Amino acid sequence: MDQGTDRLQRYLDDELDECRSEDVEARLDELGTLEAALGTAQVRAELDVCSALANETRYTLARALVAAGEELCVCELHAVVDVSESGLSHALSKLVDAGLAEGWKEGRWKKYRATNRAVALVTVLEGSVDE
Repeated sequence: MDQGTDRLQRYLDDELDECRSEDVEARLDELGTLEAALGTAQVRAELDVCSALANETRYTLARALVAAGEELCVCELHAVVDVSESGLSHALSKLVDAGLAEGWKEGRWKKYRATNRAVALVTVLEGSVDE
């Protein structure tokens, strides 16, 4: 029995007042089903979104786009964050790749707006932190 299974057996012993090897096997099967239901690809996709927000510049840009409630030009976004043009471009590209922003060219101007995903995530995050 490996260390994780041994620990699970001790936990089940405490919870059930007795634990047989069948109890451990049944619980391992349940946990395996849970792990499969989570889906590795889904977890990776969600981590990509979290990763996109795990940078001050990108999170500030996402919050600015959500707060604006409308499209903003790159030149407007550049006034919000103190980064180089290439840093701004890279940050916006990451937000687009994560599905948190949409970007398009309008004549000679590049514009962005927050996606519904960004609105939902920023709203949840803002409501989860006490000031």
